[in-house]
Amino acid sequence: MATDVVEAQQDRPPGPGAVRKRGAALQALLFAVTALVAGAAGVGGTLLYQRGDAPDTSAVDGQAADVAEALRQDLNAGFYSGGGTYGGQFTEGTIVAQVEAHGGAVLSSGTAQGEPGSLSVHTATVMLGLVPPSKETVAADAYPVRCYRYTFSLGSHSVEQSPMACPAARADGTPGSLAAQMGVLLSRQPTGTNAYRAMTTSGYPHTPQGATDFLKDRGLVGAGDTVSKVSGKAESDDLYLVALRINDVCHYLRMDSSSSASRLIPLWAAPADEQEACAVQQAVAAATLHGIDPAKAG
Repeated sequence: MATDVVEAQQDRPPGPGAVRKRGAALQALLFAVTALVAGAAGVGGTLLYQRGDAPDTSAVDGQAADVAEALRQDLNAGFYSGGGTYGGQFTEGTIVAQVEAHGGAVLSSGTAQGEPGSLSVHTATVMLGLVPPSKETVAADAYPVRCYRYTFSLGSHSVEQSPMACPAARADGTPGSLAAQMGVLLSRQPTGTNAYRAMTTSGYPHTPQGATDFLKDRGLVGAGDTVSKVSGKAESDDLYLVALRINDVCHYLRMDSSSSASRLIPLWAAPADEQEACAVQQAVAAATLHGIDPAKAG
């Protein structure tokens, strides 16, 4: 069945939905970076290559600041939000895509509800510096692996960013370097062109087979990608959430046939701490909309 694909506007500045193309060249780079990180990490699981002088973190800190600014644009509740949506009409998938576009991976993501009547607070911890930006002229070693924590609720003023110590162990509990594990995760991302881009899933049945057909028909996965362990759950007539593995990496798929979903990213890699379980209930939580769109709320 045919379906309409709504791409992000071409004349808007890169925002949370803007991601780099993934293909053979990126996979080769990621494997090389992973090997270097693993070699530097050693059996003790050290995340950073130990040099005589402390590494210059200004470049990767700049990447972290760009991620924070992208969140602020999305959470701008005004009608002149610099290309971002009004009031945070995005999901965990938007954050994952933005972090990956800045050479990193999401380690964990969650939402906490405060006192009755208070706003929910969203938290994301990320690892940056895994892949230096391809268009930058700064040397690759100016991007040491660093970790950051982001918190936000509603409004651009709510976004807070702070550096944090990177976890000393792999997310799956096995021995080795977390940085190397994240490098492998990135290298196994779907090879489809612009795999993580905004589009509608309208027109595809809300079934495991419908989810697989959508991924293939819309080019989100390439001919060499393997899709397996597809598990779905209907949340409403319009919304169907899926947990699946692409190249053995857990992904979540938000199949939303409502008209307001056309600018959301439907597919994204699960955070590192959810990779092993890869449960559909995790996909349900991850697909929740962040913030409120005042233009639609009236």
